[in-house]
Amino acid sequence: MTPLYHDLAGETVAVFGGGAVGSRKAAGFDEAGRIVVVSPEFDERVRELADERDADQREADERDGDEGPDGPSVELVRAAPDADAVAEWIDRLDPALAVAATDDAAVNAAVESAALDRGILVNRTDVSGGRDPGSVVVPATVEDDPVTVALSTGGTSPALAKALRERIEAEIEGAGEMAALSGEIREELKTAGVAPEKRREAVRRVVRSRGVWKGLQKGRSNGRQEADTVIEEVLDR
Repeated sequence: MTPLYHDLAGETVAVFGGGAVGSRKAAGFDEAGRIVVVSPEFDERVRELADERDADQREADERDGDEGPDGPSVELVRAAPDADAVAEWIDRLDPALAVAATDDAAVNAAVESAALDRGILVNRTDVSGGRDPGSVVVPATVEDDPVTVALSTGGTSPALAKALRERIEAEIEGAGEMAALSGEIREELKTAGVAPEKRREAVRRVVRSRGVWKGLQKGRSNGRQEADTVIEEVLDR
C-alpha cells in the first residue's frame, strides 16, 4: 500500500460500530467536516467526543456570531443495520470514507463491499494484511503542528504501532517550531536572491544544528539567533 495524506475537511466519515475500536477511529478524524457513528450502543469515549465537539461548536457560534461550523461535528446514530441494510446507509450518508468497526464480520464485509462498489474509501478494522483496491489503513500519528508523522504496521500489530508512536513523540519534540523557523528562513533567503544551492545548504545546516534545536527549546528568538549564526557561516563560505 502507498502511504498518502488525505484532506477530509468538509467531508463525511461514516463509522459503523461505536465500541472501543469505532471510538478510537472516530477520534482520529479531527479534520473531517462531519463524523457519523452508527451503532446500537456507544462507548463512553465516543460519547465524550460528541459532547466535546458539541461544546466546542457552541463556543465557536457564540464567538463568531453563528457563522457555521468551525470544526468537525460528531453525530451518534443509534441503529443496528444488518448486512442487507448497509448499502442504504452508505447512500444516505454519502461519506468520503466508511469505517467498518462492528463486531459482526458480515456487517463489516457489507460496509466494505458497498463502499467499494460506490468508489468510496473504506477502512475495515477486522482484517489485516492484503486488502482490496480502494481500502485504506488508518495509521497511528504523531503531531507537532505543522509536522505530522504517520506510521502503520499494515494492521498486523496495533500494539507495535502504539509503542513506536510513543517513541517518535519524544524524538520529534520541537519539530513544529523547527518547521516554522526553517520555512521562514527559506523564504527570506529566496527573497534576498540567495542562490538555490546556498539556500538549500543553509536550511539543511539549520535543521541539523543541535544549537538551533536547543535554542528553540528556550524560545523562538533564541532559536532564531542560533540559526542566523549557522546561516552566516554558510553564506560567508
